[in-house]
Amino acid sequence: MSIGSPANERIRGFVNEKFPLARKRNIKDSDELLESGIMDSLGVLDLVAFIESEFGLTVSDEDLSPENFRSIENVARFAESRHGRMDT
Repeated sequence: MSIGSPANERIRGFVNEKFPLARKRNIKDSDELLESGIMDSLGVLDLVAFIESEFGLTVSDEDLSPENFRSIENVARFAESRHGRMDT
């Protein structure tokens, strides 16, 4: 099973739970997480830990590019490209 939409929902749920500003702004999957101030560099590390745990991935230093963590859509796309599929 592709992790597309379900991944977006799970990642959005984590972002809304962890970052109050995301809830306040009612963010969309395409909204900028870093540039908007919703998340900072420490928040990215929290998100990485969530992705690794939730999707069974290992995120390398090379994967920590702003492009991969720019938005919920980008994070889900990154997770899908690294994982290929998700067992639910």
